[in-house]
Amino acid sequence: MAEISYFCSLGLHSINAGLSYRKLYGGLSDAQERMVNIVSTAATGPLVAAFLFLPDFPLTSKLRQKLEKGVFFMNFGQVITAMVTPFDQHGEIDFPATQKLIEHLIANGSDGLVVAGTTGESPTLSTDEKAELFQFTVNTVAGRIPVIAGTGSNNTRASISLTRQAEEAGVDGIMLVTPYYNKPSQEGMFQHFEAIAQSTTLPVMLYNIPGRSVVNLSPETIIRLSKIDNIVSVKEASGDLDAAAEIIEKTPASFSVYSGDDSLTLPMLSIGGTGIVSVSAHIIGNDMQDMVTSFKTGDVKKAAAIHRRLLPTMKALFAAPNPTPVKAALNLTGIRVGGVRLPMIPLTEEETSALRKSLPDLHSEAVTN
Repeated sequence: MAEISYFCSLGLHSINAGLSYRKLYGGLSDAQERMVNIVSTAATGPLVAAFLFLPDFPLTSKLRQKLEKGVFFMNFGQVITAMVTPFDQHGEIDFPATQKLIEHLIANGSDGLVVAGTTGESPTLSTDEKAELFQFTVNTVAGRIPVIAGTGSNNTRASISLTRQAEEAGVDGIMLVTPYYNKPSQEGMFQHFEAIAQSTTLPVMLYNIPGRSVVNLSPETIIRLSKIDNIVSVKEASGDLDAAAEIIEKTPASFSVYSGDDSLTLPMLSIGGTGIVSVSAHIIGNDMQDMVTSFKTGDVKKAAAIHRRLLPTMKALFAAPNPTPVKAALNLTGIRVGGVRLPMIPLTEEETSALRKSLPDLHSEAVTN
């Protein structure tokens, strides 16, 4: 018989990110942990988050259907870092450096990690390298924060295969980028994401980035996809706050919308967004966390002041194609991650000098009101 513990709150995001899932959900299998959060959809009164402890059988879609008016909710946190992939002097993945980077990120404001995304140079990583990186990251993180695997591509079958490998590695979710280059229609993208989501029990974060993929995943398609059980989130990097507002307004309260642009974190929060999938958090993670927390706790003036202070650093970290500047910044601050793989190239001396001037003191003083 299931043991149910209820935690009342005034909103969905009541569970602090960064808690160990295995400590919180002791006794559950990996599959049960991934989608164990169930949020009441009662029309009145405070929202109630129920955690089901089901040691004897997995949390299946059939079981979900029996839970009247319940929807699944996955809290990835409010500052998620799209992690770079460290390379050694030969251009191979540097796993000791990766371990140090993960520890740095956990200690400096990251509620979750995206592995083998664009910032992780996914276009230059082989399938075997991605699978090895997923497993290494899961083992290193050891349940302390969510690990989200970048398994999307413009090949549906290949994405399904990589998603299955990521699930076997024990990741907590997957991120699926809009298909690039082959320019599918909205219906084609819907069926692409639907097929991948149906192939896994993992929660899915969509990733809309028309600047890279050429195609834009429309609000209407995202809203439609949000009705699929395990599609629970979107990283919205179109820069279109009107579109983001429509998505937030017309998707379930359990569906989270993250900014995909560091400089739009605060504007996204102001229209009801959840947080940020960040590149800059490699360098200013604690400050990003402070900004988001300040806004969510009602100190809008402080959040705005932090935003203005961080903006020059955010811009500097995108002064050249990502992830070249952020890797250079990490190296400059003593977190060795090596260089980039072709077709990315290192910063010039002039670019490096400009970047160095933009980097904040890592022990910068707190913003005062």
